[in-house]
Amino acid sequence: MTPPPLFDVIIIGGGPAGLSAAIYTARKVLKTLLVSHDIGGQVTYTYDLDNYLGFSQVETADLISKFDDHVDRFGVAKITGEKVRRADVAGEVKTIFLSDGSSHSSKTLIIASGKRPRPLNVPGEKELTGRGVAYCSTCDAPLFAGADVAVVGGGNSALEAALDLDKVAEKIHMVSLTPLTGDPILIEKVRASSKIDILIEHDTKAISGDGEVDGIEIISLKTGKTRRLDVEGVFIEIGLLPNSDLFSDAVPTNSLGEIVVDKMCKTRVPGVFACGDVTDVPYKQVVVAAGEGAKAALSAYDYLIKRR
Repeated sequence: MTPPPLFDVIIIGGGPAGLSAAIYTARKVLKTLLVSHDIGGQVTYTYDLDNYLGFSQVETADLISKFDDHVDRFGVAKITGEKVRRADVAGEVKTIFLSDGSSHSSKTLIIASGKRPRPLNVPGEKELTGRGVAYCSTCDAPLFAGADVAVVGGGNSALEAALDLDKVAEKIHMVSLTPLTGDPILIEKVRASSKIDILIEHDTKAISGDGEVDGIEIISLKTGKTRRLDVEGVFIEIGLLPNSDLFSDAVPTNSLGEIVVDKMCKTRVPGVFACGDVTDVPYKQVVVAAGEGAKAALSAYDYLIKRR
């Protein structure tokens, strides 16, 4: 029986950081495997970008498609549609174990696993997820054409969700614990819409519905008064959590759960690197993630060269 191949590098994650890392490892002629549940990562939650170098505006799907095509031109091995269930990174050889039961080993590992939506953790949320509770307006906004909906959150992701829904929904209630905290240009657009009702300093207490969402219960932090909003959809946009759980016992993380790296994208485990939004590098932007992916790849190459 032929033993499984030993890769020079395994990259976990198919967002801008992971795809960028794959291009740079391939250019250095490193035997590379990219493993990701999907291609695009959390950036696919946004319909378009207007701050990526070289594009005054570009649809996210088109940009990710270009990234992926670029990786494919280098012949990088990819496994998509599977999740990493376990990772052994302590020794010189790093091994990952996937949801399909397979395992794969490499001399170095680049963690580019990104972040995931933060849940509200209120009654009704889990039970009604996919039945009116959503975390991606880009994916699900068209399902609520002509409906009344709520968006929970007050930052950029919530503002973008409200604007996505403004194109299709009848009424949007924007519920935020704090005053709006996103980019001024997004706040201005939201405030200019006659369809968006902004409810700041309100907390979400529960989501109701028998099989599908029919309402949301909120409470005013100023008056303590509780009220119900009759809505068919609730979009939860209250931030993101790093996908670092698999590695939290192996590599140091900060108080937010982000993997701590140095300026070379090195973790404290030899041969293990991390890049993109899963790390403690500030400014979670696509262009930053792509740059950090390239840096992690070059650092992995340097690590391997010094051991030949």
